[in-house]
Amino acid sequence: MNVRMAASEVAPGIAADGAARDAACPGWASRLQLRYERVGARTVAWHRHEGATRVLAALHPEGDERCHHVLVHPPGGMAGGDTVDIELDVRAGAHALLTTPGATRFYRSLGASAAQRLHARVAAGARLEWLPLESLAFEGCIAENRCVFELEPGAGLLAWDMLALGRPAAGDAFAHGSFTQHLEIPGAWLERGRIDGGDRVLRDAPGGLAGAQALGTLLLAAGEALPARRRDELLEAVRELLHDVPEGVRAGVTSPQPRLLVLRATAPRIEPLAGLLHAAWARLREHAWGLPACAPRVWST
Repeated sequence: MNVRMAASEVAPGIAADGAARDAACPGWASRLQLRYERVGARTVAWHRHEGATRVLAALHPEGDERCHHVLVHPPGGMAGGDTVDIELDVRAGAHALLTTPGATRFYRSLGASAAQRLHARVAAGARLEWLPLESLAFEGCIAENRCVFELEPGAGLLAWDMLALGRPAAGDAFAHGSFTQHLEIPGAWLERGRIDGGDRVLRDAPGGLAGAQALGTLLLAAGEALPARRRDELLEAVRELLHDVPEGVRAGVTSPQPRLLVLRATAPRIEPLAGLLHAAWARLREHAWGLPACAPRVWST
């Protein structure tokens, strides 16, 4: 059963970079609430939305136990003042995989900040896969992408965050603007960083991004400490992938905390970085959870 509430309509038309609407109104607010429950052998989803962001129909390409959702934002991107708040509640025994059909675009701002905020709760025995496609920071954007995952003992999480700075192929180098990333697992991990497009030391120095235009993080997390031997096995499984990465990709994987594995990567373009994270997700899904990869069909359309 799906429960839907539409509290607003998407306004027709948007400037190519979002700046015209930035000056005209304080922004669009969207809120999406999703709940996943195990009913018998099936993961069943309920959702409620206010504003533009919503989900497509629930899919079960792996059978009843795992529910796949594709999140869509019909305006096509976020300008200054826009907010998207997503609340996920994955209850005991349920398994949810969420992705998007394309990049989350943060357009040029005239001064107001745009924000996408995710707050996910994963109960004991439940699993969440948060796998949106990349965020795309346009020249001059002022944006924040915030993700908080609360995991009960016995919960499992696979999540990634990918960011493309500017559009190099179009001559957009992200020389102005800022993008803030916040990744948090309370009690286990807190990462918050701000990329200033005008900070050439950060952007170009060997100790910074070294000229990389794309960066990504993949997390495997549990609600309780993983045995040291188990973590070592998972680390080795991912490190095997890193022996043969595409030219220009820099990557490393570590376990900074007993509940967590972290893979980080940078690259000149988003495509090779995304390919690496897709491969690492598939490998961790198999080695950590005993599940074969089942890539959402929207990734290949």
